[in-house]
Amino acid sequence: MSQNYHEEQAKKIILHLREKLKGLPLFITEFFRGIENNTTARTRLSYAHDFGVFFNFLVSDSQTFGGMSVTEFELADLDRVTANDLEDYMEYLSYYIKKSANADIEVQNEEKGKARKLFAIRSLYTYFYKRQKIKNNPTEFINTPKMHEKAKVYLDFNEVAKLLDEVESGESLSERQKEFHKFTKTRDLAILTLMLGTGIRISELVGLNINHISCENGSFMVTRKGGNAVILYFGEEVENALNTYLNEREETVALAGHEDALFLSIQRRRMTDRAIQKLVKKYSQLITSMKNITPHKLRTTFGTNLYKETGDIYLVADVLGHKDVNTTKKHYADTLGEQGRRAARAIRLRD
Repeated sequence: MSQNYHEEQAKKIILHLREKLKGLPLFITEFFRGIENNTTARTRLSYAHDFGVFFNFLVSDSQTFGGMSVTEFELADLDRVTANDLEDYMEYLSYYIKKSANADIEVQNEEKGKARKLFAIRSLYTYFYKRQKIKNNPTEFINTPKMHEKAKVYLDFNEVAKLLDEVESGESLSERQKEFHKFTKTRDLAILTLMLGTGIRISELVGLNINHISCENGSFMVTRKGGNAVILYFGEEVENALNTYLNEREETVALAGHEDALFLSIQRRRMTDRAIQKLVKKYSQLITSMKNITPHKLRTTFGTNLYKETGDIYLVADVLGHKDVNTTKKHYADTLGEQGRRAARAIRLRD
């Protein structure tokens, strides 16, 4: 590739963000400039989306701002938003219709979606309130929606083995899928083995180049969130799958601009996030209909298995790239509980 994949992706996000800003109040640009050094472009793009939902709600459902356009909002208008408006907004987020050029889209937000959108608005108000550019901060009076913990979904040991067996054989695929499987089996096995054997994120996997892999050292380099490059290590099974694929990859001539990419599509382009998601779904549906397995669930599977094998939550946090071990503990609470029960059963007080 002529440029680093992650740099290209960052540029695309920035261009998308600039387009979003054209439909938002001018003071949002000031806000983004103020937080630029402490946030990623992807985070700011997410904020821009949430701000669009908020201001569109105000002009369409609030009597105070009815008749205005979103771009007409001025900073002083933030002081006219009340806690009642925000409560109505939180209720609105449960279900609303998003207008688009092709068709109206129904949107529903559960607690997590509502909490994220409230956080964006709260950040906006806090930023300008601290700088004494607005007089009020009504977000202080709105409670964050209570999050309900969902059961952790991951593959157990037998399911992992069965998944990889299905990729190798392709026996359960449809006839049409088998036609493609002849060309992608080695690649698909390398991708799933790498994900299950290292806990790599989908964005990290998509961004891998051939020269990022060192089978001699059993390691590879990934670019983590925030742009930090780190070295991760893999075991023998991952090494074997990668070596087999790399021998095949050397014989493949990639399209211009995709020469460095490790994983290529049938069209000989760097694989996309969406392509990896579809690949995981295709094979996982062959082994379980009860679990919705995504690339992130494969990462959870790796983290769960690593903790069960080592009992070291700090090791799991380090390998997964969690900055705060409490994040790891939160995600693997069930596993921690299981370890605790095993410890309790191991103690004997009387014969």
